[in-house]
Amino acid sequence: MFKGRPNPGRSLLLSFILLCLCFLILLYHHHAAGFDSQAIAIRPAGDTAGSRGIAEPPAKNPEEHPLHHPPPSVDIVAASLQTDNTAWFHRHLPLSWRKHIYTVDDSRASLTVPKNKGREAMVYLTHIVNNYDSLAETTIFFHAARFAWHNDDPDYDAVPTLRRLRLEHVRREGYVNLRCVWVIGCPEEIHPHLDAEEARRLDSEAGSTDEEKPPTTTKAIYKTAFQELLQGVPVPDVVAVSCCSQFAVTREAIRRRPREDYVRFRDWLLSTPLTDDLSGRVMEFAWHIIFGKESVHCPSTKDCYCNLWGLCGDDMTCTDGACEGRYTLPGLANLPDHWPLLGWAGENRNFTGPLD
Repeated sequence: MFKGRPNPGRSLLLSFILLCLCFLILLYHHHAAGFDSQAIAIRPAGDTAGSRGIAEPPAKNPEEHPLHHPPPSVDIVAASLQTDNTAWFHRHLPLSWRKHIYTVDDSRASLTVPKNKGREAMVYLTHIVNNYDSLAETTIFFHAARFAWHNDDPDYDAVPTLRRLRLEHVRREGYVNLRCVWVIGCPEEIHPHLDAEEARRLDSEAGSTDEEKPPTTTKAIYKTAFQELLQGVPVPDVVAVSCCSQFAVTREAIRRRPREDYVRFRDWLLSTPLTDDLSGRVMEFAWHIIFGKESVHCPSTKDCYCNLWGLCGDDMTCTDGACEGRYTLPGLANLPDHWPLLGWAGENRNFTGPLD
């Protein structure tokens, strides 16, 4: 069948159109890829990256995509007895904080310890050992009592100190003691080498019976205990930190040590012949070293109050170790029965904080 001669002009036009189409397709794919790589973080309500087929690349740090990062997770771990009232943790602290209340004298409790030994240290170590792979970003380790003589507050109240806690400061430091005042623990509490030598001297001068020997103290046994706990670490000349084993620490600071270290620390607590109070006190003056601080960790109180709780200002009159009106060491370890409403002499204290 005769089809006639091909038209050269028409063939050139078709080729040009096809070439243009190919160029447009390539241009479209190039721009689509560029859009995907720069996915916009802010979207209409209910619209997610997955629903639009846009794969958003992970941020290199939280500042790159701040809206895509939840608030930092916080766990608070408390060492309690069955007789302790721990309702205040749930009533007065942020709902977002996960509360882990360990009952050390009840083997049937949902959270307990292998043995009630070593004071709060057994709880702290048990929590780390059991939760090493799922730790919160920040963990607060605390005692069960809301009102206690060592709480760094004019009313000895734990609630305002915990509510004011500046988590960004904890994240910067890795470890913070939740007590700024120096009294008991700072600026120089234990001289491991000198104290061990003095203990040996006193022991040699004493009689042979137990009644004649001087009582064993934390200072006397700290050097040996340190060598058993932190094997291979040189024993420092001076150890100081404000009492009393209440602190906050980041997940990163905890994980600078392998889980096996914390297992070993707990095994030491379980097996040491030291009494409960002595082994607990050894740990009290070792936590800051375990979590990477110098053996003498005594920040100035003015800086500490400002950084830790936001209590700043020229109206605070401070020395290195105390700020006026913030803390007074009580004459007795036990607060009066009707504290904080009534004082030592039964006087009305005009307490204005929340009550259980």
